[in-house]
Amino acid sequence: MKMSAALNDIGVAAYMSNSRSTASPARLVVMVYDRLMLDLDRAEQSLRCSTEAHEHLLHAQEIIMELLTSLDQKAWEGAPQLSGIYTFLHSELVEANIRRNPDLVASCRALVEPLRDAWAQAVLAPAQPSLKPSRNPSPAAIA
Repeated sequence: MKMSAALNDIGVAAYMSNSRSTASPARLVVMVYDRLMLDLDRAEQSLRCSTEAHEHLLHAQEIIMELLTSLDQKAWEGAPQLSGIYTFLHSELVEANIRRNPDLVASCRALVEPLRDAWAQAVLAPAQPSLKPSRNPSPAAIA
């Protein structure tokens, strides 16, 4: 039974790796946001249950930094504001980690969710060149 579970895990890992490597840049951004949401959910839940949330918060901070560094500040007029949101989110997540505050994590999630939904909606809409990041976020950010 353990071998079957291990093979299943390998299959899932291969599928995820292939999904990341073949995704469009906009779809990759949605995948990064999805992973960020997962990390925030796990961190908030862990903090509320008084268990370790440090790794989830660190990974969420890494994702925010990846989104920030992949943002082309000159691509559209809203980029500086989005950059400010990313910077704010990063500092709030650092603070949440230091204070072990699940409410800070929840407020960050409340800011991230509409951003993720906007990207997901953009992926479903006809191609819009202004939504392409300056460089693709690292697929490693999703892992």
